Amino acid sequence: MSKPNRHGAIAASLLLVVFLWGGNNVGTKWLVATWPPVFAGSQRFLAAGLLLLGLLRFTPWLGEFQVLTPALRRALWLRAGLALAAYIVAFNWALRLTSASHVALYIGASPVWMVLAEGRKGSAVELARRLLAAGLAVSGVVVLSWPALQGGTLNFYGEIMGLIASFLWAAYSHQVRRLSAQLNGTEVAAHTMWMAGVWLLPVGLVELWHHVIPLSAATLGVMGFCIVFGSVIPYTLWNSALRHWPASQVMLFTNLIPLSTSLWALVFLKEPMTHTFWFAMILIVAGVVLGQTHLLRRDKPV
Repeated sequence: MSKPNRHGAIAASLLLVVFLWGGNNVGTKWLVATWPPVFAGSQRFLAAGLLLLGLLRFTPWLGEFQVLTPALRRALWLRAGLALAAYIVAFNWALRLTSASHVALYIGASPVWMVLAEGRKGSAVELARRLLAAGLAVSGVVVLSWPALQGGTLNFYGEIMGLIASFLWAAYSHQVRRLSAQLNGTEVAAHTMWMAGVWLLPVGLVELWHHVIPLSAATLGVMGFCIVFGSVIPYTLWNSALRHWPASQVMLFTNLIPLSTSLWALVFLKEPMTHTFWFAMILIVAGVVLGQTHLLRRDKPV
């Protein structure tokens, strides 16, 4: 395949990832309206992680299977797996309490928190760039949550949980970055998902003890979609793109996930796309792009 065709195929696969993750966000919101949020997250991650692990172990599709060392296993359990478990608790509760488009936009701001965490490293110009990027993202967060702060119809606690989920996703991504020196992205995803599912299982079982969950073709179908099309397939495509493109170039596609989520929510949940959402999205995306510009200058497409 020629380079232009290969780059076009990679871009198309990332657009599919954006589309599928938007659907996963909306499907999860619909599911946690009747399913306990932690139990739903536990079942999704257990199934998706074990399925990915099985593909790694018994097929050559996703790369060579690697036996974990004790140190790697400990890092996966106590860092990345635990961070992912905490993230999904905040994420699922945010989806239950506020709109799917708002939650997706909070998660879209997470690269800015990672840039800000770089601290005072670099020149004064780099520090100013990071602070400006963070300022734009924070402004977007304020705009997004303003109706709730003013006592509007949006749930204030949902906005807070969405913001917490954004910080936790940045923390999880940081752990993935550290582990990626020894494991490829699919291996990290597989292990951290099933381990996060195990971390969440005790709380999920307590939820299940106190709540009767509706089991129907619709709920099982949505859960299946979130497992296969919201986890296994997009993680595989994402990992494939990272093999050919710089991480900073791939990360820019996350800016489209809030828009994808909003379109899915408009069609299936009848959530309106408000002027507040669009204004906040412009601010947050501007902050993310500004925060990634130094990486884009450094990294060249393969």
